[in-house]
Amino acid sequence: MPSATQPRRAAALPSLAAYAWLSIAAALATMALKGAAWWITGSVGLLSDAVESLVNLAAALFALWTVRFAALPADDTHPYGHAKAEYFAGALEGALIVLAALAIAAAALPRLAEPRALVQIGPGLALSAAAAAINLGAAVVLLRAGRRHRSIVLEADGQHLLTDVWTSVAVIGGVAAVAATGWLRLDPLVAIAVAAHIAWTGAGLVRRAVAGLMDASLPAADVAAVRQILESLRARGVDHHALRTRQSGRNRFVSVHLLVPEAWTVGEAHRLAEEVEQRIREALPGCTPFTHLEPLEHPESYQDIELHR
Repeated sequence: MPSATQPRRAAALPSLAAYAWLSIAAALATMALKGAAWWITGSVGLLSDAVESLVNLAAALFALWTVRFAALPADDTHPYGHAKAEYFAGALEGALIVLAALAIAAAALPRLAEPRALVQIGPGLALSAAAAAINLGAAVVLLRAGRRHRSIVLEADGQHLLTDVWTSVAVIGGVAAVAATGWLRLDPLVAIAVAAHIAWTGAGLVRRAVAGLMDASLPAADVAAVRQILESLRARGVDHHALRTRQSGRNRFVSVHLLVPEAWTVGEAHRLAEEVEQRIREALPGCTPFTHLEPLEHPESYQDIELHR
């Protein structure tokens, strides 16, 4: 198995790194466009949008390092690989989003007390719309790649950029409303609403990363697929217990005890274990299953039904 999986991991490295570079390029382009939009209009709403692009750049740079490190093959000190590094990137990106939200709120609150008139709104909104279009394209690519490669860092980056798109839409709408109504306090109010929204998104990314670092079980659909395979063995006189699952970045792990008739030979039991592991790998690509054989008739086999958690 190692010889078969190593080339796939090596091949995934440049692919994931290329997506990280796409995120970096999008962050640089949108940061320049949104910064220019804020500079010419003086809108704190557009400033909030530009600040989030700065966070995007920092997150994309860290994501580039993370996908390279996470793709390293297993070694003596990390026998299960380095994929968990992606959770650190997800947690950092979520924390950066929350910090950006606080910075946006800090910039917007004084404007509630002392609102300022906006200038050159048309060109500013055009620049912001162009930046939103770039982010939308990059977000779609990253989200699809993240799901395809089961990469939390690419999914987090894509979610971040998609949040940035909705932020831009809200800000553009708010600034346009200011121009139409003349109500200057609407600009900082939109910025504060945007800050609250992206803070919620950032907190969600942190929660997901922490769950991964805490070895949370696989999603319910994945566990159900494994249970279906195990339940099908009952017709052959085979039982099971002590099913445990966990996810580490793109990697998934399943361990289970198989209880086989005592009259079976070692060869028969081993062939069953190999069959079960292969079926699990087919149901959950990228999964590493571990099976432990026990005699069905022995009372000692049932002492570990509920393993110490």
